Amino acid sequence: MDFDGRVWPLAGGFGRYTRLVVAASWLPNVLLALGFFSELLYTSPPGYKCRGKPDIIGEPCENNTRLELSNYTTICPNGWEYLPRGWLQNNIVTQWDLVCDNHWKVPLEQICYLIGWLLGFFIFGCICDRFGRRVAFISALVLALLLGGAVSLSPEYLLFMPLRAGFGATLAGMFLSFYIARLELCSPGHRLMVTMIGGFFWIAGELLLPGLAVLLADWRIIQGVITGTLLLLVIYWGCRSLFPESPRWLLATQQLDRCKSELLIFSRANGADVGEDLSSQDSLFAEVDAVREGFSRPRYYSICNIFGTRLIWRNALILGFTTFIGSGIRPCFARNLQVFGPTASYFLHAGTEIIACILLCITAASWGRRAVLLTCTILTGFCSLLLLALTQYLFSGASIAISVIGSLSSHAVVMLSVFYASEVLPTVLRGSGLGLILGGSMLGRAALPIIELQHNGGFFLHHVVLSSFCILSVLSLLLLPETKRKGLPDSLRHGESLRRPPLLLQPSQDAMPLLSHGKARADYNPDSYARLASSTKKMIKMDKSGA
Repeated sequence: MDFDGRVWPLAGGFGRYTRLVVAASWLPNVLLALGFFSELLYTSPPGYKCRGKPDIIGEPCENNTRLELSNYTTICPNGWEYLPRGWLQNNIVTQWDLVCDNHWKVPLEQICYLIGWLLGFFIFGCICDRFGRRVAFISALVLALLLGGAVSLSPEYLLFMPLRAGFGATLAGMFLSFYIARLELCSPGHRLMVTMIGGFFWIAGELLLPGLAVLLADWRIIQGVITGTLLLLVIYWGCRSLFPESPRWLLATQQLDRCKSELLIFSRANGADVGEDLSSQDSLFAEVDAVREGFSRPRYYSICNIFGTRLIWRNALILGFTTFIGSGIRPCFARNLQVFGPTASYFLHAGTEIIACILLCITAASWGRRAVLLTCTILTGFCSLLLLALTQYLFSGASIAISVIGSLSSHAVVMLSVFYASEVLPTVLRGSGLGLILGGSMLGRAALPIIELQHNGGFFLHHVVLSSFCILSVLSLLLLPETKRKGLPDSLRHGESLRRPPLLLQPSQDAMPLLSHGKARADYNPDSYARLASSTKKMIKMDKSGA
């Protein structure tokens, strides 16, 4: 069933109500970004000195041996006096004295938080495929309100870590459910722009966070405010029209009665003329009934079904690998930007994300997904290799410029890889498949705190390995199909039919051997003949049953 070509236009397509639902799905990105980037504020290292002995400053203890660290504890029995250098006056470092011989607990907490996001993407992705996008959102929202409040009241570090990881998992579930539901409501020509605008709202939350931190100053208050703002999302739960279930997913899983009711709501709200006889041959419901496969029971799929495919798992593996590389290599560029200080580097990081979104809106819509992803991956690898080979020979301005370009291109790689994967994966597996790919992004981000846990001993090797992977991934990207201006695949068979286009040649039509390549007949319409064939089969079955 061609959902984008036959079913969705009869329900109004990207009409006024659909545009309203899509626009409403952008707003939660601001709140979810506050929760995600708050980790940077909670773990930001302050300045500190020994209480009662101001001549003993604590920063050097982070770079000394274990023996010297114990000496600092011995000569500073009254603890440390903190000198906040960021936007917060108090965070978890100052709350539980995570300095000197306790400094390792900071990257450990960062790793646990990112693992929480990774597990949240996978778990709630599976819920999206089994119970629907709306159910995944509601369950994640309820858990987020409970865990978010518990995080702000956590009395000790050991309790804070699992609660914080669980809170991150619920934020991941809400982000994924909104991302998929938004995408599945768009027509092929609007998918890219709608997704990139959602990215702008995410960056807006990132830029809003510093002002919120300066205003509130304490991490517990910020955590409480973020959890309180999530209460606003209860509107999406209570008002079903703001977040309806995806008709595309209902149709793909053979839930035809629920699909009809959702499509009827969309068609009436969009002002589409559904006609008085909903069971007529050309009506909306007739198109839905055409996909009935002889039984009315729903058919659900799990992530295990992807391993029985030949092309879908390969495309998902390639894009997951590219997402991992793009996320993991960003700290290699961000390290050179620390010369501007934490405040300037934070806003510079957000600025590269804005530029990356704008460039993707322009280029991916014109040149296609595969060509742009190839270009961004090559540029990322090239900038990374330049920094590896020529850092000691470059003046600081050139090194900073290369790092900015590399940061921009690597963010474009992550954004486009995730979006590309959502267009390649079929509807029946889009939740779990996309959850695994977004989990790869979190795994790449976790590489930096893992290195910090080892006192930055393997940073150079990390840079070398990811640069090599970045170049190698270029070859695998050539195997991907092009999805520009194509409908989303809904079934496994549809996803398997996506083939990679020729690298250089773009034939205007299929050339069949031993047949003439003359001009096609003007009266030939394959859709009309397909409808005629299906109608004829129905009439034959009716005649046989009547006989």
